[in-house]
Amino acid sequence: TLRLEAGYCLYGHELDEATSPLEAGLGWVVKLDAGDFVGRDALAAQKTQGLARKLVGFAMEERAIPRQGHGLATEDGALIGTVTSGSQSPTLGQGIGLGFVPNDPAYTAPGSTVHVRVRDRLRRASVRKPPFHKS
Repeated sequence: TLRLEAGYCLYGHELDEATSPLEAGLGWVVKLDAGDFVGRDALAAQKTQGLARKLVGFAMEERAIPRQGHGLATEDGALIGTVTSGSQSPTLGQGIGLGFVPNDPAYTAPGSTVHVRVRDRLRRASVRKPPFHKS
């Protein structure tokens, strides 16, 4: 829960073989100009062409706890992504999570609304830039 409140990625959740560090918001750890390395060309192409999806943080506006694997959707229920990590935040007293959505400001801009499918019901959440807690 502390990792999630801080907005930190966890391998197997936000990171895996199919997810680039750029998609997970970890571009600051990848130095494309520091020499050759495995995957450099793919990351450079991704940076030039733009990302298809992006990791966002969100806080529930309704009473619900997001969990890994729950769907992220538009207001009308169209599936747009997946929750990678989610829990009840003891610090904030509300559900928080991380998940991948299309790289579109309608879904990635802080303050925009996404919906989490919890027990076959859509619950409203607002996109927030991690960390979720205040220092």
